[in-house]
Amino acid sequence: MISVGKTNEVNAILALTKTCGAHMRANGIDQWDENYPDYKSILNDLRSQTLFAYRKGNAILGIVVLNESPDEEYNEVKWSTKKHDRFLVVHRLAVMPQHQGKGIARKLMDFAEQWAREQKYIAIRLDTFSQNERNQRFYDNRGYTNLGPVFLKYKKEHPYYCYELIL
Repeated sequence: MISVGKTNEVNAILALTKTCGAHMRANGIDQWDENYPDYKSILNDLRSQTLFAYRKGNAILGIVVLNESPDEEYNEVKWSTKKHDRFLVVHRLAVMPQHQGKGIARKLMDFAEQWAREQKYIAIRLDTFSQNERNQRFYDNRGYTNLGPVFLKYKKEHPYYCYELIL
């Protein structure tokens, strides 16, 4: 079941993102670290009701954030849609490592795409770390178009690839 996260779940969600970050780093992907995602970002996502959680019983197994707030570096990308067109941005898609490969990320993105259509967005934009080939295949297979790299403010050595799906 996917529903809006609650502010009293902030610590559980932060633990999920920290576990995912450690798992990525253990697999050579320096995408998330001890500073990102942080408590303040997760709490803001929850307060703005833009964080959606995939739950099984009382356990949160995955999350995704859906909002209209692109990183400023998105201005460097030549998007297929116009600057003032209404688009949704996907942030912080994460699934607990022990539950990865079970279709949860697919369900979260199915939800995001359906929600975007219902809210009358014309496109979805997101980025994924250039060293995370699994994520790149995931978005390629969903029909997203890779529109090139940007170096986000997180000051990583490698760029992030920006993707767009026209709805």
